[in-house]
Amino acid sequence: MKIKSLCAIVALAASPAFADSHAMTFQGDVANGEEQFNRQCVACHVVKNDDGETLAGRNGRSGPNLFAMAGRTLGTVDGFRYGKSIVEAGELGAIWTEENFVGYLQDPTNWLREKLDDKKARAKMSARVRKADDAYDIFAYVATFTDPTALKTALDGAAQAEINN
Repeated sequence: MKIKSLCAIVALAASPAFADSHAMTFQGDVANGEEQFNRQCVACHVVKNDDGETLAGRNGRSGPNLFAMAGRTLGTVDGFRYGKSIVEAGELGAIWTEENFVGYLQDPTNWLREKLDDKKARAKMSARVRKADDAYDIFAYVATFTDPTALKTALDGAAQAEINN
C-alpha cells in the first residue's frame, strides 16, 4: 500500500475556507485521486458546496453529493434517496472513514453485508473501484472537500466509539 500524501495540503492551502485549519494524513495520493474521481465517479457524483458551487465533477445525480463526505454518517445527505442498507449502517453509527470508504468502493454490496451482518443487504451503487490504491486516492481527494477540523472531530469520535465497543 502506498503512503504518499498529506491529505489536501495543496488543496487546503489554496482554499480560503480551510486555510487556517491543519490537514489530516491519509494513505492516498490526492492528485491521482482527482484523476480517478474524474474517470470513475463523475458520471454519478458531484461535489457541490453549500452555496451550490460545483467544486468537482459535472452534474451527477444518481449518487449523493460528496461535499463534506469524509467523516459524515453514512446515508445522510439531505434530499438523496439512499438504499435501506446504507441508511441502516449509518443508523448503527457508521461514518465515512478512509477504511469504510475504501471497503465500500471496492465492493459496495459485500461491504454492507459484512458491516450489517446481513446476507440480504444490498447497495444501490453497482460500480466498483478495482484497485485499492485508487480507492485510497479517491478518498484522499474527496476528503479535501471536508473541513479538516470537523473531519478530525468525527474521526476521533469514531475511533473512541470503536474503543468503547
